[in-house]
Amino acid sequence: MGARKTTSRRMTMAKVCILALATIVAGCATTAKKDPTVTGSIPKLTKPVETMTTSELAAAAERVGSAYDRNPKDKQTGLTYASILMMTGRDTQALAVMQQVAIAHPADRDVLAAYGKAQAAAGQMEQALSTISRAQTPDRPDWRLYSAEGAVLDQLGRSSEARNRYRMALDLKPNEPSVLSNLGMSYVLSGDLRTAETYLKSASQQPAADSRVRQNLALVIGLQGRFDEAERIARQELDPQQAEANVAYLRSMLAQQNSWKQLAAKDAGTRTN
Repeated sequence: MGARKTTSRRMTMAKVCILALATIVAGCATTAKKDPTVTGSIPKLTKPVETMTTSELAAAAERVGSAYDRNPKDKQTGLTYASILMMTGRDTQALAVMQQVAIAHPADRDVLAAYGKAQAAAGQMEQALSTISRAQTPDRPDWRLYSAEGAVLDQLGRSSEARNRYRMALDLKPNEPSVLSNLGMSYVLSGDLRTAETYLKSASQQPAADSRVRQNLALVIGLQGRFDEAERIARQELDPQQAEANVAYLRSMLAQQNSWKQLAAKDAGTRTN
């Protein structure tokens, strides 16, 4: 019974952790730059896909998808298209795209990292861990890959190993907000909301922090019952449409009462022991 509850809690958190994973795996996959080594170019995107509205994502999927159909072996087109597909919930299709790109570029670190991200989004956690590990090299360690490993390990319930990877990432990239955010969400998974808030506040105060970091902070604060404060954070520095989307996401996560009550009860036990 306890094992089923633990699995349920991890599945409830999966969407949050995948969001964190999207922040730090293969950063080039979220921007559309022309690759000078291929003929033609992919459609230019005006902003990172993670910050696009639903209508913007739909338009981008159509344009980049057409470019991918013309040249499915193009690395940058495939990375961008897979990222857009994951942002629109089409994880199985994103994985299929990355499988094709990985066949064409089997030793490319960016491709392997993005392939691991797609595997994780599709629920293939063990395969994702193996793929991301293959992208890492001892002579040129990448903090993004350490953090990506941590996000997958957290979803496998291996929190101690996950936090070790986050700290290895922070050794290479001190105060990186995406890594601090992942570390904070790791403590959410284990029910330690106070420690989670500490790391997420630190992450949100970094100059490079984006709205996704603040969304995670809002979630943790909301889980502790400070709903007005959580909504204020969720609306920060966003246009009205994006702010409403963030607040709606926050409310939907907090509405999953059974799983979150388990976390809150565990945190309360941590406070009294």
